[in-house]
Amino acid sequence: MAAGTVKKFLRPLVRSICHRIYRTGRAVEERKLPAFATRPKNLSIDLPRRIHGAAYMHIGDDVHLGPGCLLIALDRYPLMPYADVDGRPRAVQQFRPRLVIGNRVTATAALTLAAHQEIVIEDDVLFASNINITDGLHGYANAEEPYKYQPIFRIGPIRIGRGAWIGQNVQVLPGVTIGELAIIGANSVVTRDVPPRSIAVGVPARVIKRWNEQRGRWEAPDAVTEERPVRFNR
Repeated sequence: MAAGTVKKFLRPLVRSICHRIYRTGRAVEERKLPAFATRPKNLSIDLPRRIHGAAYMHIGDDVHLGPGCLLIALDRYPLMPYADVDGRPRAVQQFRPRLVIGNRVTATAALTLAAHQEIVIEDDVLFASNINITDGLHGYANAEEPYKYQPIFRIGPIRIGRGAWIGQNVQVLPGVTIGELAIIGANSVVTRDVPPRSIAVGVPARVIKRWNEQRGRWEAPDAVTEERPVRFNR
């Protein structure tokens, strides 16, 4: 048999074997996923990953999260007891968390979602890589005590609207709402609400453009105003 004929025969066979190996690997990954509050269809969370508090997570269909993701719904803090590190017992905070991820949400890699109260990601949100979204912060009221032992504070719900795009290395702080179809530029820190159909960038993030529906284009914020009736001088 000629070498060309052998290659022609082997090529589809190798492709078929590789495809079977890939599908088997994906199936094993999916079987290892914990039991969520919902039963999502076509859910993919690549390895490596860490998921804690899956019972408090409501996940939609056709969600794909790349490798290195951390999904946490904390019903208490700290998770592990720091017993008598300096001879003093420490109180444990109790929470009722809720983490919602809508349909068709995607993340490239390294998405961190940490919910103490509520984080809602609406349908069709697009995440880049290395994004941190947490609805509570480590306390720092006492500079004499390690911060990991201090209570979580500034807890506030976070909502990211339908179809929004969150860029690389973005941090979203507690209590923030990002409107639908908004864009958050790379390396931004979002400390306050971002209106729908707007572009926000920077530290802290500020709106630099808004969508002008009448003209069908992005414009500076002060250029996007509602039409007002013309008034004549008398």
